[in-house]
Amino acid sequence: MKKEYPFLDCQGYLHCLIISILILGSGLLIGCFCVKDIYLKLQLNQSFINMNIQSPPVFPPQATTLLQNNVSETKSTTKIVSKTHDDMTDEELLWRASLVSQISDGTPKVAFMFLARENLPLSPLWDKFFKGNEGLYSIYVHSHPSFNGTISEAAVFHGTRIRSKEVEWGKFSMIEAERRLLANALLDNSNRRFILLSEACIPLFNFPTIYNYLMNSTKTFVEAYDLQGLVGRGRYNKLMKPQIKLRQWRKGSQWFELDRQLAIEIVADNKYLPLFKRFCKATCCSDEHYLPTFVSMKFWRRNSNRSLTWVDWSKGGLHPAKFGRTKVTTDLLKN
Repeated sequence: MKKEYPFLDCQGYLHCLIISILILGSGLLIGCFCVKDIYLKLQLNQSFINMNIQSPPVFPPQATTLLQNNVSETKSTTKIVSKTHDDMTDEELLWRASLVSQISDGTPKVAFMFLARENLPLSPLWDKFFKGNEGLYSIYVHSHPSFNGTISEAAVFHGTRIRSKEVEWGKFSMIEAERRLLANALLDNSNRRFILLSEACIPLFNFPTIYNYLMNSTKTFVEAYDLQGLVGRGRYNKLMKPQIKLRQWRKGSQWFELDRQLAIEIVADNKYLPLFKRFCKATCCSDEHYLPTFVSMKFWRRNSNRSLTWVDWSKGGLHPAKFGRTKVTTDLLKN
């Protein structure tokens, strides 16, 4: 089950980390940091690649990640304010998003969608990442509705929070939050690519490399694989037949990267989503199965069948490995 950790001012501990990250130069990877007490704990959410913009490389399937990132509080002066569309219900928001154009207008942007529990402890690093690239990105933050945190007016996250609802780890509310983020992002017609992140994620390489890779790719990035055993096929409910058969059941990482066409299909889905809401409960972890199954059934030709994220599950268990502050080195990031 999810642990709650005390909030901390992590800006001081980010200094050495930011210097190490900037040494890397270029690439397309995303990692996750977890903060507990006075330690920064790294949960890498990306594998390192040799970039080929014209022909995206093939990644091996990666293990599934769970949203178990520990947050801390940054120094701030101004309350986070809601972005837009707060007067709409979820039904109205999703309906409007399902009707938008599949073709983006104007200069194409990447929508960075943060599914956060509360605060954004790594915002100083993201400020550096986005700096100088205004007009090429959009930011959307979904945090707990009761969260009343603050953030500096000068930070890129100021004014990016959307209307939210409570999210429980491994429950259907995770899918609802993801669709809520997608719907908000789709209402900006210039958003062409959509990345789901957590408050503990960091970019391991610079903005131009990530932007160019995504814009030049013809693929979507949703990890999906057929896994035997209790945490794979064992979670399938036969009551989902005939719409979803056991042989079609897939598992994959929660963290995805989509194009505009697939994002619209997801917010418009009213055939498969109700099946997951009704039959994928308790230990099913619907966020690990809905998108992998949906995309594999309907849009597998355009999907790369992998995620752009990587998590170290080598130690086994319900949660990925974490790296203490002293282990966050340049060699670790390169490897």
